[in-house]
Amino acid sequence: MNLAPMEALSALEVPEGAEWQYEPKWDGFRCIAVRAGEEVELHSKSGQPLGRYFPDIVESLRNLRAKDFVLDGELAIPVEGDLSFNELQLRLHPAASRVKMLAGKHPAIYIVFDLLSGDLPAHPLRERRKTLEAFAAKYFEDPGALRLSPATGSLAEARKWLRTMGGGLDGIIAKRLDALYEAGERTGAVQKIKSLRSADCVVGGFRYATKGKIVGSLLLGLYDDDGLLHHVGYTSSIPAGEKRALTKQLEDLREPPGFTGRTPGGPSRWSTERSGEFEPLAPKLVVEVQYDHFTGGRFRHGTKLLRWRPDKSPQQCTLRQVEHESRSPLALIA
Repeated sequence: MNLAPMEALSALEVPEGAEWQYEPKWDGFRCIAVRAGEEVELHSKSGQPLGRYFPDIVESLRNLRAKDFVLDGELAIPVEGDLSFNELQLRLHPAASRVKMLAGKHPAIYIVFDLLSGDLPAHPLRERRKTLEAFAAKYFEDPGALRLSPATGSLAEARKWLRTMGGGLDGIIAKRLDALYEAGERTGAVQKIKSLRSADCVVGGFRYATKGKIVGSLLLGLYDDDGLLHHVGYTSSIPAGEKRALTKQLEDLREPPGFTGRTPGGPSRWSTERSGEFEPLAPKLVVEVQYDHFTGGRFRHGTKLLRWRPDKSPQQCTLRQVEHESRSPLALIA
């Protein structure tokens, strides 16, 4: 069985009303888990098999007393109180020996938020949730690799998750309690709301676009307490009409090293030949960018350029700006 997961529409505001249930939006790998007798399969959102990369989760599912079920959830890896997306990516390795080593060093967890066995997809969420909670209470060990994702009808609690959770939480999901499970569909009955924040960053370098000598992206940096400028991400949302003039301005500021701490294009399985290529700049320019998630010392996704900050000193652009999350998301599933 290879069931396509039901997906969410993006929303700017959290929907309100008694008909809504709120859940954390975990920053992991979406995964459908199927057990039929002794056979256990894990499938990604795109339908690709994941079992070979998460043998620890396959074993945990096979050890359950329940023999036939279909679960929807998120694969995650706890590291030092947060959930590490980088460790998840490292698992996608062709060598079984390396995957086994990584699983031993940092075991994965499977955070479950829906039960889809039998005809349950044709039942409303309020019924599926009750059935899932009973299933988890009966079969999940505490603590173990299988965790029940929390859910609340309290809008205040959901907004608190948005404000205070650390690395591993990517926002919240709002689901209508009367919604059926529409496999492979993206409907307004399920909405995702990301926690969008902004930070002032030093432009420590830039990369040219793939074609032509024109700026393609700005490389962003933040200072640590020792005064080292660390590369933390990039923004490529530069208005097309501004690129030519901006390229000239940036070229006039070229000066190595650009970054004095972590630099772009560090060792990674996903690094390309171009990953380390950039034009270093003197730390003169500051931009304000919008981001949704900061983890592992960098912005998890590309950021949105909001404005230039000529009024801001580069030395004011510190990592302390992104250290405001105060609670580990693991507290929700401990």
